[in-house]
Amino acid sequence: MKRLVFFFLLISSSAFAEDTLSVNDTVAPHSIRRAILYSAVVPGAGQVYNHLAMPKGKKKAFWKVPLIYAALGTSTYFLIRNEQQQKRFKQEYNYRQYLSYGPECLDNGHPYNADLAVYDDAGILTLYNQYLDWRDLSILAVGAFYLLQLVDAGVEAHFVNFDVSEDLSLT
Repeated sequence: MKRLVFFFLLISSSAFAEDTLSVNDTVAPHSIRRAILYSAVVPGAGQVYNHLAMPKGKKKAFWKVPLIYAALGTSTYFLIRNEQQQKRFKQEYNYRQYLSYGPECLDNGHPYNADLAVYDDAGILTLYNQYLDWRDLSILAVGAFYLLQLVDAGVEAHFVNFDVSEDLSLT
């Protein structure tokens, strides 16, 4: 855990350091690649990098970080839960199949999980397939949220220096 915190601090300190002035004494342009790279390494870091690079009146990217972690955390929670449930139903079905082949009943014929005694073998298989499908959808959700935050960091990096002032004339 300490290594993870150290790694995050190392990334954030390099990400949030002020850009140095170039030979012409102009500020280096905001790097879109850097924003995407930071979001790829630490989800939400690209949004914070964009937030720090924005002019004072336009800062608005920091509020996305809790949403990113909520989406990734929730989808990861369901991924883990669905994986555990499908393994549970698979173990129950395998245990029932083992007992049906005729060996001595180790637990006096009781099912592996007592709360699953109300289901027959077909019901256990149906629940196993349902949780297997939900696990696959959870994997897609984690990937989709991760890619969405990458795209958001890239799009917002494009708009860091975008002029939205009242004077939009061509002169």
